Amino acid sequence: MYHADGTSCSLDKLLVFPMRFDSLDQWLDWQMVLHDKAIELGLDRVSQVGERLGLDKIAGRVITVAGTNGKGSSVAAYETWLSHAGFSVVSYTSPHLLTYNERIKRDLKQVSDAELFSAFEAVEGARQTTALTFFEFGTLAALFLCQQWQPDYAILEVGLGGRLDAVNIISADLVHITPIGLDHQSWLGDDREQIGFEKAGVLRAGIPVVLNDANPPQSVIAEIDRLGCKCLQLGQDYDAVALDNDRFLWRFQDMELQLDRVLPGAHQVQNLAGVVAGLSQLIPLAEFSPQQLRDNFHGIFLPGRMQSIPYRLACQVYVDVGHNQDAARVLAANLEAMKQPGGRLVVLLGMLADKQPDLFVESLSQVVDDWWLLTLDCDRGLAAEQLASRIKPPAKAEQLFHNITDALDHALSSLSNQDIMLVTGSFVTAELLLRALSDSGEQY
Repeated sequence: MYHADGTSCSLDKLLVFPMRFDSLDQWLDWQMVLHDKAIELGLDRVSQVGERLGLDKIAGRVITVAGTNGKGSSVAAYETWLSHAGFSVVSYTSPHLLTYNERIKRDLKQVSDAELFSAFEAVEGARQTTALTFFEFGTLAALFLCQQWQPDYAILEVGLGGRLDAVNIISADLVHITPIGLDHQSWLGDDREQIGFEKAGVLRAGIPVVLNDANPPQSVIAEIDRLGCKCLQLGQDYDAVALDNDRFLWRFQDMELQLDRVLPGAHQVQNLAGVVAGLSQLIPLAEFSPQQLRDNFHGIFLPGRMQSIPYRLACQVYVDVGHNQDAARVLAANLEAMKQPGGRLVVLLGMLADKQPDLFVESLSQVVDDWWLLTLDCDRGLAAEQLASRIKPPAKAEQLFHNITDALDHALSSLSNQDIMLVTGSFVTAELLLRALSDSGEQY
């Protein structure tokens, strides 16, 4: 089996490929063993298979979303607005939380198993002897389906980096770059300038770009200038100002719009502002009434991003997939505003070994009262004891748990209605919580 981010848990034997598999799990297990590495950046292999599949123009227009933080929110906002405006839309994101089908949506609906099987069979037939990673195989399947459907818009989230990411075999009509921070340094570089250069690798000469970052790496600016891209940058060409907890003002040239903040967290104002800037480069916004422009964003559902979980605990429970220092800073700002006098803020943290738990915890430590650590029993997952050893004082682990059920049971007996519990640190951590609730029959 595999986790949400593609980490394997217990694949016992190599599968032998028949004409087709009978279940999604069998297909995914097969994809896990086609390459000896979980991540192998480069476009040669995936380009070869893409050519055999005949991948060319997959949609009327392609929006590629790259960056570090806010990619999922941006994709969800684009696809919701465009669908509600009457356009056909396909989106591809990764990783998923509970089911692989979440990765590919057509007009806001998850792809079916049967559609996935047909795409997987096509990729396997075109693959021949080429070794593909799990992500590469899935990306080719998503692009194949998109080409069959020919939507008005395809929205592609870059999985890791940009220049050498499998998604980059498709040229975009609009590139949307979210804030860039430190993440995946083992593959992308040790600082924001190196990482920014890799992220900017999805750019093409002359295309419009939304740079939703007021302080981007200079390497990104340099690539935009070199390629002659028309760029709209946050803080220079457009801006957004929060009016209250529910609305914000978006400003661009002589245009002003009052929009609703339809996703939780103050940082979502920036994410939504960038999407409006992107839409302005694709569609004459003046053709829509202010009410339509506002209402088309309603109905966004984005699990795992400061998601409130109704659970039988007395306290408030939230889950967030954040796993780097920038995400932790955003969480800290949101949580500080939510804390109640006399209430405790408890973080149940589970992280992967290739992340930086010390920096994540440091950015949250000023608002967190208790740290509870959770073992992630998967490839690259840290045991609770290992995670504890990588956290710097003054933060320290109050509780260590080896499964999510024990953590929830302890929360049930120890937290009150003034307390907040945040479950965070990884897509895998969020998956464990949501799956535990789903298995117990809880609604979330």
